[in-house]
Amino acid sequence: MDNWWLYAVAAVVVLALAAFLVVPRMRKGSPTPPETEAKPEPAPAVEAAEPEAQAEPEAAPEPEPEPQVEVEVPEPTVGRLVRLRARLARSQNVFGRGLLSLLASDKLDDDVWDEIEGTLLAADVGVQPTQVIVDRLRERTRVLGTRTVSGLRKLLTEELTIALDPDMDRSLNTEPRDGKPAVVLVVGVNGAGKTTTCGKIARVLVADGRSVLLGAADTFRAAAVDQLATWASRVGAEVVRGTEKADPASVAFDAVKHGIETGVDTVLIDTAGRLQNKAGLMDELGKVKRVVEKQGPVAETLLVLDATTGQNGLEQARVFTEVCDVTGVVLTKLDGTAKGGIVIAVQRRLGVPVKLVGLGEGPDDLAPFNVTDFVDALVGDERDAKVSG
Repeated sequence: MDNWWLYAVAAVVVLALAAFLVVPRMRKGSPTPPETEAKPEPAPAVEAAEPEAQAEPEAAPEPEPEPQVEVEVPEPTVGRLVRLRARLARSQNVFGRGLLSLLASDKLDDDVWDEIEGTLLAADVGVQPTQVIVDRLRERTRVLGTRTVSGLRKLLTEELTIALDPDMDRSLNTEPRDGKPAVVLVVGVNGAGKTTTCGKIARVLVADGRSVLLGAADTFRAAAVDQLATWASRVGAEVVRGTEKADPASVAFDAVKHGIETGVDTVLIDTAGRLQNKAGLMDELGKVKRVVEKQGPVAETLLVLDATTGQNGLEQARVFTEVCDVTGVVLTKLDGTAKGGIVIAVQRRLGVPVKLVGLGEGPDDLAPFNVTDFVDALVGDERDAKVSG
């Protein structure tokens, strides 16, 4: 054991040799790649660069916001008023049930005729038209002696039809002439549903096969311009708009000019409807019309009226007929009132035909006015008229 240190030294030498020989081999098996394997690294760099090179063409496909509003196909206007007949149910209570039951009273004395007169006045028929209808009904029931439900219904239908003047021209002049589009001015007081109605008229025209361009000339209300653009996009129509508070006449002029250049059938212009003072309104609408007529005549001037305003709305309407040559009336919100007689009052007071009626909130709830369909809807059939023969 005296030489134990010799053994210790020998052991250290053996361990050192082992470490020298084994460690390099372990390094060769290490997951760290040698320098030669590090060379493939440029490949990922090239791959990373490629997407960046392809990103440039992807900047062009930015027209992705195109999926805006889907272009809709409006339903045909033929028969719309018949389909919307149920919307006039409240007015049927006045005409179909109320009047028929009064006419079928056992004794048609002065009290009953006063009640019939009051019913017609309450339905917003108007004083003069009511007097005429009552006088004619009184005479005819006396002479003919009609007492059956079907006979009375026929009498009432005939008198209401006469009061609505079925001979009035209710066609919309929307066809282009001499290579120029028909220009339609839409006028009315703000709040009557003018801009919405303008959008619905565009749908009516598109449904009847017309190409339409809209002019957003109600520049005093930014919301009106945006609203009109939304309506237009739904039927694939173009909108010409100006800056906020821009001159309405200049927007109308640009719309007609663009309509001529693009060859559309009809240019619809939504005008401002502020009624702060009559003189200001006259000046504004008069200017719009004069500027538009520099490029051709105005085919239609449609006045939008809210049916729920009743006789009060007629005063507003009269102002517009003084300002511009109104050729037709669009009566909106007719479904929200039992006063279907307002159609008679409007025509008698203004001497202008009702051409379109709005019977609901839906986009296609605007229908061409047809006297026969309207009276049938007002009076209802014999089952609606719960009267005793």
